[in-house]
Amino acid sequence: MSSKVYVVHCIDTEGPLYESLQATFERLEHIFGLTFEPSEETLAKLQRGEIELDGKEEAVQQVVDPELLDYNDTWDRINEMLDELLSVDFRQQYMDSTGQGWIYNWFCVDHVDYDINPRRRTMGYHEIFKHYKRRLDRERHDQDGLHFHYHPHPFRDHAHRCATHWWANSDTLYEVLCRRILDHDWFPAANRPGFQVNRPDSHWFLEQYIPFDYASMATEPSEEAEQQLDFSQGRSGDWRRAPRTWVPYHPSHDDYQSKGDCRRWIARCLNVGTRSYLLDEDDVRQAFREASEGKPVVLSFADHDFRDIRSDVEYVHDLLTTVSAEFNNTEFEYCEAVSGMRRALDIPREPPCDLDVELEQIKDEGHVLTIKTETPTFGPQPFFALKTHSDEYYHDNLDFQTPNHKWTYFFDEETFPLQAVEKIGVAANNAYGTTTVTTMEVPSRDVTRTTWNEPEQ
Repeated sequence: MSSKVYVVHCIDTEGPLYESLQATFERLEHIFGLTFEPSEETLAKLQRGEIELDGKEEAVQQVVDPELLDYNDTWDRINEMLDELLSVDFRQQYMDSTGQGWIYNWFCVDHVDYDINPRRRTMGYHEIFKHYKRRLDRERHDQDGLHFHYHPHPFRDHAHRCATHWWANSDTLYEVLCRRILDHDWFPAANRPGFQVNRPDSHWFLEQYIPFDYASMATEPSEEAEQQLDFSQGRSGDWRRAPRTWVPYHPSHDDYQSKGDCRRWIARCLNVGTRSYLLDEDDVRQAFREASEGKPVVLSFADHDFRDIRSDVEYVHDLLTTVSAEFNNTEFEYCEAVSGMRRALDIPREPPCDLDVELEQIKDEGHVLTIKTETPTFGPQPFFALKTHSDEYYHDNLDFQTPNHKWTYFFDEETFPLQAVEKIGVAANNAYGTTTVTTMEVPSRDVTRTTWNEPEQ
């Protein structure tokens, strides 16, 4: 009886990234506490390991590796890379056990609400999402996935800084999702956490709406990682207690790193093409061994579109083909992120949520929106979004009538009078990861229903 490793390539899709020589040395100070006068000569010495750094030489070499510093710093460079990455010829160079070509999963972020942007990130709602969606649609790359990535905002509005709290310093999380629903009839079923961060706030948010989370960097403790101040003691991507297995798990309510009774699935997702928590041959061998034992394995890994992904594809494919030769009855298959979880975990198929909407007047100045679905929602309520005639986007809670099946929302002076609202939308996943988005143009009452990640035939 054959077994299978489901392989999911996640890409934190953030657009171009520029880094000056000065900024590279600022990062070295931030990561290691090391201060140098910036110069090309000093950088070359660090890259060759010629400066004594009290045991940090190899870790620093990894950070300043010339390949890692060769950023895709313009859209022209990213598009040049995509021309080859997305081609049939390139995909078919790296086939899986079934003869299928490579599959990508693009987890798109919005860079918004920043005042300082020294890395020249592309700013604006949907800008990166639209770039990739247009290209995937135009060239009919239906096998690839389009998913969600969010960067928590730092206290200072600097686009190159990291943070851990999803909504303490900015309300852009909700506005990004409101705009995805109302402008693009789209909502995510799979997430990649920005800076690899889960915390209670993001953990509980995801638990309400998004069933699949490619997040865990659980590995054996690494001295190199602890030498990096932004990763030491769990400061950034803290997965020290998470299961070191390729089998996805339901997290605990109070500790996302422990197995528990929550709804969503967290998958282990190690890095390629960067400086820490890297996927290696032993990790791949563990995945094949677990699959050969009959366990539901999702082998996922992540990199960024601002680096050259082509070498990462070659690296991972070499690992897969090398290790798979040791396991005669275990295949590997590339997957889109939602499909990979479904297949590995044998999640029962169910119809999409209906998300029927009806708007009624209940008094002179009041209206009530009723939302109903036969198929239960993944979380306790759909994500509700509205847009006013003054072009403002808002999210709000619904009133529960029948949990997971029926909700209402009142438009009046306590919220917005209906005449102030241009468009409303609701979005929800079911437990199978099929997404439904229903929108209504309020003046005309025209309703549109869109489904994503439809059940496979």
